[in-house]
This record gives sequence, C-alpha cells and structure tokens, in this order.
Amino acid sequence: MLIVAFLAIIMLFSGWVYLSIPGFLHDYYYDVLEIRALAAGKMELDKDERGLNDLRSVFSEKLMHEQDYFFKIDVAKDYRQEADSLDIPLSFFEAVLSEHNARHQDNQLFYVGIVYSSKQGDYIVISQAQDYFEENFVAYLKKTLVAAIIIAFCVSLFIAVYYSRYIFKPLREITEKVQQISSENLHLRLDSRNSNDEMDELIHTFNDMLNRIETAFETQNNFISNASHELRTPLTAIIGEADVVLSKERTAKEYVESIKIMLEEAEKLDAKTNALLSLAQTGFNGKIQRFERLRIDQLIWDVKNTVEKLNPESNLHIDMSLLPEDPTKLKIRGNEQLLHLALANIIANACKYSNNRKVSVSLGASDDHVVIVVKDRGIGIPPDELKYIYDPFFRASNTKNYAGYGIGLPLTRNIIKMHQGKISVSSLQDGGTTVQLTIPAWRRNAE
Repeated sequence: MLIVAFLAIIMLFSGWVYLSIPGFLHDYYYDVLEIRALAAGKMELDKDERGLNDLRSVFSEKLMHEQDYFFKIDVAKDYRQEADSLDIPLSFFEAVLSEHNARHQDNQLFYVGIVYSSKQGDYIVISQAQDYFEENFVAYLKKTLVAAIIIAFCVSLFIAVYYSRYIFKPLREITEKVQQISSENLHLRLDSRNSNDEMDELIHTFNDMLNRIETAFETQNNFISNASHELRTPLTAIIGEADVVLSKERTAKEYVESIKIMLEEAEKLDAKTNALLSLAQTGFNGKIQRFERLRIDQLIWDVKNTVEKLNPESNLHIDMSLLPEDPTKLKIRGNEQLLHLALANIIANACKYSNNRKVSVSLGASDDHVVIVVKDRGIGIPPDELKYIYDPFFRASNTKNYAGYGIGLPLTRNIIKMHQGKISVSSLQDGGTTVQLTIPAWRRNAE
C-alpha cells in the first residue's frame, strides 16, 4: 500500500513537472527573443558594436529560423500590409505600439516585438525564431521522467520485498515453531520477544491457548487412565462382598456387617468420583470460567477460616511481613471459587501431613506477580517420589496412615495453570514441604 502511494506521488510530481516545463520554456524563449530584438536594433539602427558584443557574449547561440524585421513608426500608418506579409495578426502591431512590447506564437514560431528608439527615430523591431528548446528538451525530459518512474518502481519493489521479509520474519519463525507442536509435544511454547508489540501479544495469547489445551489433554488422559483403576477397586469390593453375602444364608448381624462394608466402599467410590469430576472440570468443561479482580490477601484469610473450621486443631500462621506498600499490587485476575479450592487443598494438606504443627503462609508481591509460600514441618516427600506428585491418585509411600486420594495437588496445579501461574514444590523427607504459588498480578490496563 505504501509502495502504491509512493509511486502515485512520484507519478503526480512527474506529471506536474512535465506540464509545467513548457510554460517555463516559453517564457524563457520570449525573454531570449526580446534580447535578440534589442541586439538587432543596436546593430542595424545604431551600429553600436560595443553594446552588441556585450549582448552576444550572453546569448551567442544561433537560433533556428531566426529573422529580424524593422518598421519605422508612422502614426498615420495601420501596418496591415506588414502584418499580412509576416502572417501575424494586426493586433500584434497594435500591442507593440501601445505597450512597447508584444509576444505571439504561431505553431513553433515565436515572435517578439519591441519599440526601439534609435538615432534615426522610433522603430518596431520584431525578432522571429523557432522554439527548438521545447521540441528537444521536453522530449528529453519525458524520457528522463519515464526512466525515473521505472527506476523508482524497481527500487521500491526491491525495498518492499526486502522489508517484507524482515518484517514478516518473526511471523515465519512463529509459523515454523507452531508446525512443530502436536499432541505429542504440547509442552512446547513460543519464545517471547519482550517487545510489547502486537507480535508479542500474539505469542502470549497462543501460549495461553496451549496451556489450556495441554491441561485439557492431560486431564482427559489422566481421567481415562486413572478412573478405570481407581473406580474398579471399590466396585470390586462391593461386588465381592455382595457375592459372599449371597452365597449362603447369613445371620442378621452378618448382613449388617456386610452392608456396612459395602456402604463404606460406596462412600469411597462417591468420593473418588467427585474428586475425578473436580479434576476434569479444572481442565476443560466447555464453559467459560468467570474471572474477576481479587485481593489475594483477603482470599488467604477466607481460606484460613475454612481450614480452621474443617480442622480446628490446625496451627496456621499468616506472615504478612513482605506485603508491598502499594495494596494494588495484591490484586490478581482470577476465579475466586477455584483459587479458594486450590489454596485450601495446599494449606489443608500442610496441616494434615505436619500433624497440626505450625504451618506458615507467606505472601509477597512485585509489579508483575503475586507469590504465596506455604511451608510446613511435616513428614515431607521421599526424594525419588517427587516427580510423581502431579499424577492423579498418586500418594507418597509415607502417607499410608493419612486419609486422602491423591487428587489435591493435580487439582491445584490445573487451577494455577488456568490462571497463567506456576507451582513449585520442594520437600525434605521428615523435614517438611514448601509449596510456592506464583500468579500474575492484575494489569492496570486490563480494564
């Protein structure tokens, strides 16, 4: 588009030059003829060789079809015969007599008439010549302008091709990287250019989409692979107990005991089903999650109240020593219910696996992120099992004496990823566990 505009300007300018030059050349040629007429008067009428040489030094070039005419001025004469002999209108002579200067053009012949006062009296001096300037110079100018337009077009085309390659290079790189991403390597991400332009915004948006797709794929795969195994165990227990009861007549007490066993297994089945559904919904459920502006410190206090109601013996300590002076830095954009669930899972687990010893929750913030650190002094996680902590239904080998289904941490990770955040876990067996959540701060220009 810019090239077309540039070429249009070049062509308009060239057209203006081409149309303006003839008028300029005509004026210049008339001026030359006027000086020639003055020179002819000096030479023929006054015989002034010195003045003539001065004029010739300026205009020494011979003009085509150059001719000079001299007519003595007679007030009683109408000059009709002279006009007919030169094939010029009578008005030309009348203009010379009235204004002492006149100009006339007949095709390529130019006429200039002046009144020259000589020693012999007043004369009409007419100089005639053919305008070879326009014929030759304008033709040359036309060729030059056409050549200039062609050169400008070629140069513009070259620059356009070069800069289009330069400008679209990031887009080509993005396309090549996107083509490498498939269902087998959804962990790949586009590299940010840190330029805060439209291209960087596109990369950021695409990476967000990949996060959601990866979470959905992981959730689907985990649900399918784990649901059958985890649901089969209580179902097998229920079916087995029912077969035992039906195998022969039982006493009322034995029936009650069997029903209690089946009820217990059914409750486990219900709990696992609900946990699986919660995990699936944090990946993708076809609905748009409602995100709003939240104060993370207020959310932490709400979670603290929830955990203490569920476990009155918990020993929670909220550390606000790292809070920023600007309270707006504590604002995030998120879904309050999901974040409440994620934080409650982390903090409740910290209390449970530390046997209700002190659990500290620290909160800090920068211009770009809000950081939450949950630290306990519990049983920790064996180092060779840390890599499995995000697998649904995985439980560390040292947690057999604690109730749970291994859903809390995968569920929390999905929720944090939905909020474009990160979760990291460090643990020392019998030395406690530290969980750090990093969530992007609310951007002031997001509203």
